[in-house]
This record gives sequence, C-alpha cells and structure tokens, in this order.
Amino acid sequence: MGNSFETPQDAEDAYYDAIDEMDLEAMMAVWEESDEVLCLLPMSPAQRGLEAIRKVWEPMLSGDMVLNMEIKHLSWIETDDIAIHLIKEIVKIPGAPETQPVYATNIYRRGGNGWRILMHQNSPTPPAQGIIPPTMQR
Repeated sequence: MGNSFETPQDAEDAYYDAIDEMDLEAMMAVWEESDEVLCLLPMSPAQRGLEAIRKVWEPMLSGDMVLNMEIKHLSWIETDDIAIHLIKEIVKIPGAPETQPVYATNIYRRGGNGWRILMHQNSPTPPAQGIIPPTMQR
C-alpha cells in the first residue's frame, strides 16, 4: 500500500484527508497491512482486518453524501513505535442538522513502511454536564 508516513501525524492527516475527499483507496492506504487492524464505528460491530474495514467504509465513501469533518486534537501519547491520539471529530453534512461530536482514538504503529493506523475507534462525546454521571460520583 504505497505511501510511507514519516510521523503518526502524517498518517492521521492522510486518513482524514482521504475521508474528506471520499477516497476509499487513499483511506485504506493508511491502514497497516495486518490482520490485527481494527475499526469500531458508532452503532456498528468491530471490524477486524482490511477487507472488513473496506466493506464498512465503502458505502460511506462511495455515495453522493458530502462529509465535512473538523478534527480537534485532545491528547497524544507517543513512543518510538506506538502513537495514541485522542481526537474530537465534528462531522458536518451540508443541509443536515448538526450532529453530536464523537471522540476518536487512533492508534498508530511504526513498521517497515513508516507509520500506519492500527486501530480507529470512536464513540459519542459525554453529556455536557461531565464525563462521570452523578450516580457514579463519590
């Protein structure tokens, strides 16, 4: 899968650029060539492996829907070979009501072809009142 990404941020930029451009092949080129890759989108079962990930993304990137995604970096943890990025994704669809942002966790691993995405997981953001529901606070 073509490109070599020198940093986790290069891989992340390519990933979100491909989604913005509705380019399935470019998005798939960011994933590590491994059976370990995992993608968990809201309200969907986890997809493991490149073919499963391709199948879940293909309908979203092949239609006429236009996605405008705003990304806000919240936290990064990076070592020599692993990077974990926590991101707030705000998806805007022209003409549609505003949607709730989601938090995404992107895990990157450095290998022979540079940095690649190993896992993408996202979930709805917590309610505005706070992360811990009042019933769980001490």
